[in-house]
Amino acid sequence: MLGLICVDVDGTLVGTGNLVRDDVWAALADARARGVRIALCSGRPAIGNARAYAERLDPDGWHVFQNGASIVNVGSGASLSEAIPEDGLNLLIDRAAQTDRLLEVYTDLEFAITKPGDLAERHAALLGVPYEARTPGSLDGTVVRAQWVVPRAEEGTVVAEPHPGMDLHPAGSPVMPDAMFISVTRAGVSKGTAVQRVAAQYGLTMDRVMMVGDGENDVTAMRVVGHPVAMGNADAPAVAASRYRVAHVDEGGLREAVELAMTL
Repeated sequence: MLGLICVDVDGTLVGTGNLVRDDVWAALADARARGVRIALCSGRPAIGNARAYAERLDPDGWHVFQNGASIVNVGSGASLSEAIPEDGLNLLIDRAAQTDRLLEVYTDLEFAITKPGDLAERHAALLGVPYEARTPGSLDGTVVRAQWVVPRAEEGTVVAEPHPGMDLHPAGSPVMPDAMFISVTRAGVSKGTAVQRVAAQYGLTMDRVMMVGDGENDVTAMRVVGHPVAMGNADAPAVAASRYRVAHVDEGGLREAVELAMTL
C-alpha cells in the first residue's frame, strides 16, 4: 500500500452541503490506522473547518493549506510556510480598491478582507469561522497568500491581469457554485511543491504518494505524485492530469480512491 494520501477539500472530501460522507471518514480512518499518512491538501487556510478536518485525518501530521503557501503540522504547530512578496501584496490591495472586488489576505492562522458584504460573509460560513470585517493592515504575522473571491463570470478578467512575482490557483466549491476563488501565492509555490515537502518530512519517495483532487489548483500536485486521482466531478485539467478516475464526491469517490491506495 502507499505511504501518503493527499486529499483536496472542496469537491473531494467535502461535497454538496459542506458535508463529508460517513463512509469516506471511515475509509480514511482505516488507512491511517494501517500506517498510511493522510495530508489535507487544500486552498483553505489552517483554521475553522479545514483545521478540524486535518486534525481528524492525521492529528500529529503535516498538512497543506492555502494552495501550498501554508504547510502546518497541526500537532506541533510547526510551519514551513512561504511569504507572499510584499510589493505584490500592495499591488493587489490597490487593485482591489480600484476594481471594488473582494480580496482576502491570509497569514497561517488569520485573514482579513478588503470588501465587506455577501461574498465575504458566505465564504466565512463555508470556512467555518465567524464573519469579521478585518482590514489587511490589522493582521499580525507573515502574510502567505491573498485570494480574489469573485463571481464566476469575472474569473477570466482576473486571471488575465498581471500578477508579477506571483502564481494564480483558481478553484471553485460546490458549497458556493456561483463564486470563484483565485488564490495568489509567491511564484513557484503550489500544492505540488508543498506535497513534495510533506513527503520528504515522512521520508517517502513520490511513487508512494497519491493525490486526490477535482480542480485546476490540484493539477500541480497531481503531476508530481506517482498516483494522481481525479474525482468524478473533476474539472477538465484535473482529469487530464489523472491516472485514475473515481466517482463523484457525493457518491463516495474519495472512499474509492482510499481503497485503491490500499492495494497499490
